[in-house]
Amino acid sequence: MQTAELYSIFLRHPSITTDSRMCEKDSIFFALKGERFNGNLFAEKALEAGCAYAVVDEWTGGVVADERIILVEDVLQSLQLLATHHRRQLRIPVIGITGTNGKTTTKELIAVGLSRKYKVAYTQGNLNNHIGVPLTLLSMNRTHEVAVVEMGANHPGDIAELCRIAEPDYGLITNVGKAHLEGFGSFEILVRTKGELYDFIRAHEGKVFVNRESAILYELSEGMDRILYGRDDSSLFASGTLTDATPFMEFDWRFFDRSYRVRTHLVGEYNFDNAIAAVAVCKFFGIDAGNISSALEAYEPSNHRSQFRRTERNDLIIDTYNANPTSMKASVGFFASIPTQLPRMVILGEMKELGEVSQEEHGKLVAYLRELSFDRVFLVGEAFHPWLSSADGFHFFSDVDRLTDLLRKEPVSDHYILLKGSHSVHLEKTIDYL
Repeated sequence: MQTAELYSIFLRHPSITTDSRMCEKDSIFFALKGERFNGNLFAEKALEAGCAYAVVDEWTGGVVADERIILVEDVLQSLQLLATHHRRQLRIPVIGITGTNGKTTTKELIAVGLSRKYKVAYTQGNLNNHIGVPLTLLSMNRTHEVAVVEMGANHPGDIAELCRIAEPDYGLITNVGKAHLEGFGSFEILVRTKGELYDFIRAHEGKVFVNRESAILYELSEGMDRILYGRDDSSLFASGTLTDATPFMEFDWRFFDRSYRVRTHLVGEYNFDNAIAAVAVCKFFGIDAGNISSALEAYEPSNHRSQFRRTERNDLIIDTYNANPTSMKASVGFFASIPTQLPRMVILGEMKELGEVSQEEHGKLVAYLRELSFDRVFLVGEAFHPWLSSADGFHFFSDVDRLTDLLRKEPVSDHYILLKGSHSVHLEKTIDYL
């Protein structure tokens, strides 16, 4: 089936699912497959559950007699082509966002800011890959006026592929740091991969929002139509001054002759760059300064990203959704600087997907922890083990379940605690015991 024909069906049934267990009535089921699953096997189940059509690329039932079964050469490719076709029909501005750290928070801040004036479609949760981006585009409809699409990458070429699908008019790279090096091979290749967003925007004469303080991004965007933002520089399109982060980040920014103080619910000074990026994008799209400021103040992070929580026993800073050497050092350093009368405790999970540099980077982190003199240090994951010495007094746990066992038997009270680690370590399991 050609994309145009599939699109005519989509217009009548504009709800997409890739999970046969979550079939909204009259939706279209796309039978995706991977190393451990084959959605084609669940096509009939999806129809029984209420889907109007099922798109498959394997069919063992002989001649397709059921007109609700749509047989294509490649389901994933059909989903992507459908998403691109739909994006072109709507003709609304699309802002593509990528980066090593902060892309989800920046996406959320931009979306809440733009929502003060526009109907905004934006990436839900972390649906930022070759499947999630098409689903985001297909969630758009005629009422939407602008889209904010997050783009993630684990391998070279990933961002280029997502740009071909989403065709962004505007681009923003939050930063480049050491993450997913296992898939990239080197930091230089990672930088080039993130820069694929600039490559697409340059080729299609779009605009990019660039942090002036990032030498790498400033150089990569040389010669482009760019909008600069940063800190403490009134010559930039958007600039601000960090005023506090103990723990909630506050900053001042100016709009012509008036200054605005923004008190966010985001923990950590490292969130300043995310917030001022959102200011730049929202200002460019004509959101007035008061609405920009109030939107950023109203936003409350979720999904265990930069969250502060006071329990019955302790004060917690929870940032367990992701971790890499850049974000880990920033979080730990920030936590050490917070004024508090409580003893400080860090619970850190190992950093995944670092490839050949994993051992070296975990060693650097352990050395950094020795410099900071926290009252208690709990480290979770085998990558830490080779670097520990009994003289450190650090506590090691091979996995989070061993840590929760200890916390259940020996509760911790009256501490200020930072939880930070890669999502797959599941440090969030400890929260109920803290």
